[in-house]
Amino acid sequence: MTTGSRFAKWGLGLFIFGVFLTFGIIGHYCAGARWPNGQLFMQNITLWWACPWTLSVAAVQAGALGMVALGLTLMLAARVAPQDSMEHSAALWLCIVGLLGVFAVGYPGYFVFDAIWPSFYYSPVAAGKNAWLLAQAAFIAVYLAGAILAFSAARRALDAIPAKPATAGH
Repeated sequence: MTTGSRFAKWGLGLFIFGVFLTFGIIGHYCAGARWPNGQLFMQNITLWWACPWTLSVAAVQAGALGMVALGLTLMLAARVAPQDSMEHSAALWLCIVGLLGVFAVGYPGYFVFDAIWPSFYYSPVAAGKNAWLLAQAAFIAVYLAGAILAFSAARRALDAIPAKPATAGH
């Protein structure tokens, strides 16, 4: 199995996983907030959309679609410009670890951070909120490194295709 097809399969699977995760957000909206909402939270509601898991779900779903696009591009590149260097499993695993890490920190990890900094999400507990967001950002950076590696591999392969000379009259 080529790296491109593995990218596409993992991407589709992670996208479906992200769709499944939205049920947690819906449940949160039905049950309400775990802590009282402070005035600062209410002023910032457009950023947070009143649910702590929105960022991680969006990152997983967008990243998964990115993996599908990268996978299809890698498959095309492998087909039109076969090269041994197209096998980049490090890029694949960086993307997978990045997206699963964002999920782990942002979704179930929310409860860990909330145990350390109670009500950090709903009230101005900057240390907790910053640590939680930076941990998610770190995993997004891991994903981005994998996506850049995969993109670079596809670009090198596609750039290696010799250009066809233009024919007269066309």
